[in-house]
Amino acid sequence: MIFKEFGLTEQQWRVLRVLWEHKNVPFHELVGMTLIPAPSLVGVIDRLSRNGLVARRRSKSDRRQVSVYATEMGCDLEEKVRPRVEQAYAELRTAIDTTKWQQLIDGLEQLTQVGIDRPETAKVVRQQHQQHEGA
Repeated sequence: MIFKEFGLTEQQWRVLRVLWEHKNVPFHELVGMTLIPAPSLVGVIDRLSRNGLVARRRSKSDRRQVSVYATEMGCDLEEKVRPRVEQAYAELRTAIDTTKWQQLIDGLEQLTQVGIDRPETAKVVRQQHQQHEGA
């Protein structure tokens, strides 16, 4: 598995992918964008932080607000991991016929909407789908 090769879990990959796209994300938004429950996300962020890949930033106006961002080391990792993931995704895409692929994407989009009323989640799903359609 690609993630293991780089010392990442799938959840850590999800967090990093979002941070690479959005740079600085409030923690509560990161929950919706990664579909990782807040209690679990705290642990994921802690491990990524210990490994020097992400950092937290408290709001100066409201210290309860915390944002997460990829460090320089975390951003450097993108150049190594993303091409490998994109290659694997492209290989998967060519192995499935167009109709079944669209059914898969539609089904995944429906799953993300079940019980989730966060528009930022739907936005991320659409962005990921659009990015991979161009690949």
